[in-house]
Amino acid sequence: MTTNGGFEPVFCTVVPPHVLDKLARNDDPALSGPAQRTLMRDSELRGRRRVTTEFGLAAAPTAKAPSEQPLRTIYDAEHKTDLPGTKVRAEGTDPGQDATVNRAYSGLGATFELYLKAYQRHSIDGDGLPLDATVHFDENYNNAFWNGEQMVFGDGDGEIFLDFTIPIDVIGHELTHGVTQHTANLTYYGQPGALNESMSDVFGSLIKQYTLGQTAAEADWLIGAGLLAPSVSGKALRSMKEPGSAYDDDVLGKDPQPATMDDYVRTGRDNGGVHINSGIPNHAFFLAATALGGYAWEKAGQIWYDVLTGGELSDRAFFTDFAKLTAAAAKARFGEGGEELQAVEKAWEQVGVQIL
Repeated sequence: MTTNGGFEPVFCTVVPPHVLDKLARNDDPALSGPAQRTLMRDSELRGRRRVTTEFGLAAAPTAKAPSEQPLRTIYDAEHKTDLPGTKVRAEGTDPGQDATVNRAYSGLGATFELYLKAYQRHSIDGDGLPLDATVHFDENYNNAFWNGEQMVFGDGDGEIFLDFTIPIDVIGHELTHGVTQHTANLTYYGQPGALNESMSDVFGSLIKQYTLGQTAAEADWLIGAGLLAPSVSGKALRSMKEPGSAYDDDVLGKDPQPATMDDYVRTGRDNGGVHINSGIPNHAFFLAATALGGYAWEKAGQIWYDVLTGGELSDRAFFTDFAKLTAAAAKARFGEGGEELQAVEKAWEQVGVQIL
């Protein structure tokens, strides 16, 4: 595992800052208030995470998941901000009355299963890490995040965002930040940060597809479908099939994600545009997966997983570096003359990332 070279410790949210910034400036306090509070809370949590990491205050897990099963614990923050909160469901116990608790429990299990069954990875760290999640975090909290140790879900404000446990790919997305943290540990800035975000979108989407039994052709390739309230003109947070098309709303604005390097966004905000430019490697994965057909986790997903966990991916890798490694991984696993290598090379060419 590489180190992050002194960069900011892991604290990754699913809703991009530019979306919350736009909401925070709205004239309607019902929209701006929750967004402002969410941004303030995220800033506070990011700072707390930095202190915890730098001074070694993070508690090591005392148990590991058994070989073929997750070890899940769901907590209820009861609309407060103390983590983890009150324990409300343990591994192996029956569903309760709270649908949010039940969805979080199921989503953790689905993520564990995809990584185990498809890639023989034993939990997030590969070594049986217990999966903890807290629901009902804060009041009208418009985000979900991985803080380096556990998942946390807000209930949304009901005006723009609904309950963050609704989309299973959001759960898979955030937990995959944990996988990246324990493998390539991609620096959360610029192109390495966009790759970090893209890995979470890729495997979040694959977890959804695996759970639904969908082929690449059947999948919607949306991240966060079902999260936006009915009044919002949009279908999801992001689209891997058509980056830039997920929403176009009077309040949220238009989805800014580019699909190719021609429209790469240079910005100092959002850690150098990590949630924006991730659309480019996202689209490359979509193109490779749909060209290969079948279940996307079996070929394209395997190639991406090989690169993430193979030890050759630098924590400061650029898109070109990652693309070259995917081509090498496709060749190593499926052969030089196979359709897999051709699909990967063509996908990167289509999004304007040079391999050769």
